Amino acid sequence: MAILKKKVKKNKEEKPTAGENSAWNILSSPHVTEKATGLSEKNKYVFKVFKPATKPEIAKAVGSLYKVEVIDVKIINIPKKKRRSGRRLEGWRKGYKKAIVRIKEGQSIEVLPR
Repeated sequence: MAILKKKVKKNKEEKPTAGENSAWNILSSPHVTEKATGLSEKNKYVFKVFKPATKPEIAKAVGSLYKVEVIDVKIINIPKKKRRSGRRLEGWRKGYKKAIVRIKEGQSIEVLPR
């Protein structure tokens, strides 16, 4: 007597590729802080990005959205942190992914529209 084996389909989460996504699927928001404002003088701009985004996807998204030439992308993963509210209530602050994008000399990005 033959033993029947069930075929189980595994759910694999596939990372989205740059061809399928547009800038709004990659860039979450500009990261506006005092340090990020200082970096803009060196042609570096900081953005919060979604977790599955990769360096080439971020470069393509910033280039197409702001019409600039991206030279370099650095990625920083900010971990989640434990936070307390009062004596007993504990929780977590979300972690996120941040990208520092360097663009070609002479070009600029207006992060906050006037």
